Amino acid sequence: MAERFLMNHGMVVTIAENGRMALHELQDHSFDLILMDLQMPVMDGVEASLQIRAAQTDWSSTPIIALTANANQSVEDQVIAAGMNDYITKPFDPEILKRKLMHRIYRS
Repeated sequence: MAERFLMNHGMVVTIAENGRMALHELQDHSFDLILMDLQMPVMDGVEASLQIRAAQTDWSSTPIIALTANANQSVEDQVIAAGMNDYITKPFDPEILKRKLMHRIYRS
């Protein structure tokens, strides 16, 4: 659903099935923003974000917005500790997603 929404708003979308694949994509391509699901196989979004922030590369400061089904203080603390910039809960409100994306893209 997020992919379709983003594409319908003129954004180019690259899908990574897990955190490890996301890291490989970052090594090969440039992105304005990362929309990171917290629960993925192989490497979850928290671990992937920690590795992105620790990488000390051109892409290590790319804004990251977490997607999560759980919205509680523990998840928010995890997201911030992993170096992510924001989070949005699933199912997401399209207007909130759009607002957060625009805020992060034009802020960076």
